[in-house]
Amino acid sequence: MNALAKLTDKNHPVFLTDAGLETWLVFHRGIELRDFAAFELIHSEAGKAALVEYWTEFLALAQSQNRGFILDTPTWRASPDWCQKLGFDLHEMEEINRDATAFMRRFKEKSPINAPLVINGIIGPRGDGYVPGRLMSIAAARAYHSAQITALAKAGVDMISALTMNNVAEAVGIAMAAKNENIPCVISFTVETDGRLPTEQSLADAIHEVDAATDNYPLYFMVNCAHPDHFRDAVREDAKWLQRICGIRANASRMSHAELDKAEELDEGNPQELGSLHKELFRLLPNIRALGGCCGTDHRHVACIANHIPRYQHT
Repeated sequence: MNALAKLTDKNHPVFLTDAGLETWLVFHRGIELRDFAAFELIHSEAGKAALVEYWTEFLALAQSQNRGFILDTPTWRASPDWCQKLGFDLHEMEEINRDATAFMRRFKEKSPINAPLVINGIIGPRGDGYVPGRLMSIAAARAYHSAQITALAKAGVDMISALTMNNVAEAVGIAMAAKNENIPCVISFTVETDGRLPTEQSLADAIHEVDAATDNYPLYFMVNCAHPDHFRDAVREDAKWLQRICGIRANASRMSHAELDKAEELDEGNPQELGSLHKELFRLLPNIRALGGCCGTDHRHVACIANHIPRYQHT
């Protein structure tokens, strides 16, 4: 059984992911990231060393927990508009995604740990992850994201994950583009403090709409870039749609997205408390398969999360 099959297998321990890569680089290592674009680090030896340091700690955690791990490409900002803003054209954007995938593949091959590792091609929103802004049509979203998804698929990622999605049309377009490349995809929505998407749509309706428009193509759904307190009530019901949420990457902070945008210091929250909050989430969400962190979190938070949940999915 390959690593991707184990990720969705209830008989295999829950996988871990990393945490807030960009906030760790900026606040813990003092590395300047233009527009939060971590992919630029793969172009320097010092940058690559920082990335290796970051993921090495997480792989050691996965090994100690006897869990699989999802290795994300640092490509959240490596889509056409963001690359153009940073001075890269479409051809260079494709090279960036290929190089980032190759970097993660080499890291995986050199890893001494004995654990299933999934290489996950990361897609970010076209605009601000916290603010929907001018919404695209499904067709426009599919066209926009196709170039990056194609580059990642050709480079050999195991699956695609769209993180910090704040509207349904863009999520559907990404899923359709992934389907066109015949590569599994994961859709991860972010929510505000009221548990709703920034468009004010409920999480339940968003998942229903994506599944209806794509014939249930996403491998599963996640919630990321929100504190458990923000979405716990939204998943506290006995409903079939909750079975589609198989991953959580929570923020360390209880701040709203608007407050986080203005914050000049990192709010790391309380790793132990964050870990303990996942016990209830694990109970409420019957198909959890992947757990990690988002803004403000690092390996300490993910370790606490892993220590507070059973090794296996619900039986």
